[in-house]
Amino acid sequence: MYTRRQTKILKTLETMNLDGLVLNAGASITYFTGLHFHLMERPVVLFVLRGQNPLIILPELEKEKLNHLSFELDSFTYPDNPALWPEVFNRACHRIGTRRLRMGYEPKQLRLLEYNLLTAAHRTLSFVDGDQAIACSRSIKDSKESDKMKKAVSIAQDALTMALVSAKIGMSEKELAAELVIQLFRHGSDQNLPFSPIVASGPNGANPHAKPSERKLADGDLVIIDWGATWQGYASDLTRTFAVGSVAPEYEHIHSLVTQANRAGRGKAGPGITCQAVDLATRSVIETAGYGECFTHRTGHGIGMECHEEPYIHAANAQILRPGMTFTVEPGIYLKGKNGVRIEDDVIITEQGSESLSSLSRELISIDKK
Repeated sequence: MYTRRQTKILKTLETMNLDGLVLNAGASITYFTGLHFHLMERPVVLFVLRGQNPLIILPELEKEKLNHLSFELDSFTYPDNPALWPEVFNRACHRIGTRRLRMGYEPKQLRLLEYNLLTAAHRTLSFVDGDQAIACSRSIKDSKESDKMKKAVSIAQDALTMALVSAKIGMSEKELAAELVIQLFRHGSDQNLPFSPIVASGPNGANPHAKPSERKLADGDLVIIDWGATWQGYASDLTRTFAVGSVAPEYEHIHSLVTQANRAGRGKAGPGITCQAVDLATRSVIETAGYGECFTHRTGHGIGMECHEEPYIHAANAQILRPGMTFTVEPGIYLKGKNGVRIEDDVIITEQGSESLSSLSRELISIDKK
């Protein structure tokens, strides 16, 4: 599988007149090799090159990760002393050749640490934005990838269902978020959650990226819960909004609007449809009802090995959706100083249309225990 992925990306890069790919620690290294590294003070660099074995530079303490690979990989390891790193980078770059090389890279990922070591070791190495080529490979999920995402969604839904058993008036946002994290792990999520859950009640819900606080759930609140799980490296990202006791008619109304907008976006999504068309279908429901200024973010983002990746569902993106693409549909209405609503589902494009990976009720369910 990893050899096929490497071959595919190299063919794409060849059409761009590029000699290969250079990556540092992150999801793309995992996608193309199955190896897991996180960004840290010690650099990790992978070269995928035409006509050569892939080559990796990594700390000595990480070398055991290279055992049992299914493909040939040349490796160069370095000790903890940073003064010795340049010499190892020099030897690695000598292996790939001193000729001028044009390498695709990820602008959002490559750090100055790796860049400086590489350019000092290979002075004719040039870096070309390879983000779209990488995204083209990673954005189309195969059946094994989509199955992992479905499992991540299932874990997330089951975890929230159990966490809500303990939810009650007077509980703080932090307490509910903590219970949700416990349930995510109990239901099988990988250790690395895609993000820390958001629990935002009352006025805090008007901030789309609020952090759980000491604020206690109170009668009349809406509560936005945005959470996800990870299963074998693939993420889910969901949001539901709940009522605490009885809420004002306006809040019931905006919840109904967001539910309709979510349905419209999921219904519009399909092969051959543009990202901007999905955004328009979602947004028009809210704008027609007079709340357009209260929907302050894009309709969604791609999801897979990272919680945010290609494709991005916004009004200026004319990218065409293709079978295997996975993304969120997450409209919201945020009333400053009052309350907020967001409903988010994970969607996969199929040959015939689209499928929601998430099925948890989108109705306005009340948390009314005291």
